[in-house]
Amino acid sequence: MTDAPDRPRHTARYFSGNADSTADGRLFAPVFGRNFPAVLAALAPWLSGRSGAVLEIGCGTGQHAASFALAFPNLSWWPSDPDAGHRASARAWAAELGAPARAPLALDAATDWATDTAVTTLGPLSAVVSMNVIHIAPYAVTSGIINGAAQCLQADGLLIFYGPFIETGQPTTAGNASFDAGLRAENPAWGLRDVTDIRREAAALGLGFAALIAMPANNRLLIFRKE
Repeated sequence: MTDAPDRPRHTARYFSGNADSTADGRLFAPVFGRNFPAVLAALAPWLSGRSGAVLEIGCGTGQHAASFALAFPNLSWWPSDPDAGHRASARAWAAELGAPARAPLALDAATDWATDTAVTTLGPLSAVVSMNVIHIAPYAVTSGIINGAAQCLQADGLLIFYGPFIETGQPTTAGNASFDAGLRAENPAWGLRDVTDIRREAAALGLGFAALIAMPANNRLLIFRKE
């Protein structure tokens, strides 16, 4: 997929042609400023007091990664993304905010990323986090994140998804239903994922359901714990 100006309106990537950017390579996700304070407050009880490595799957602009790294200094927060532009933005955001300089990993979540040397050298992970990724990616990415987390998480480690979901077979609001329909019209492999399906896959791999937390803008935090 090239950085062409005629790419579809909603994409799984930010780049200088569809997002605000700066000369140092930082990209800006417009929803970050609105949503991050609530996400941080909701995750604080789950992540505060933990230590070890956290792997973020699909870091996008890198704003979350740098901000989480500062908010939870006892955690080594490692961003990852298959897109080179995203990884460059994540490095630039870490430098801008004074977060620890951790080179973003080039991971494709639909593959067996858990066996990648860059991941295994981190040791058992305290958490795997994926923010606003799985609805703009094939379902193989959802399954890949779950499978990889089951392999990489330490005992009691957390798998955390954030974004819009389907619950009990239906989008949670009319707005989410419209959003889901638009995603599927643009790319049949995309769309909101059903919490029931994710819970079933996670449970089969030893990841117990821990919480489903309502968030602003009809989003959810979906949290699992390795048993």
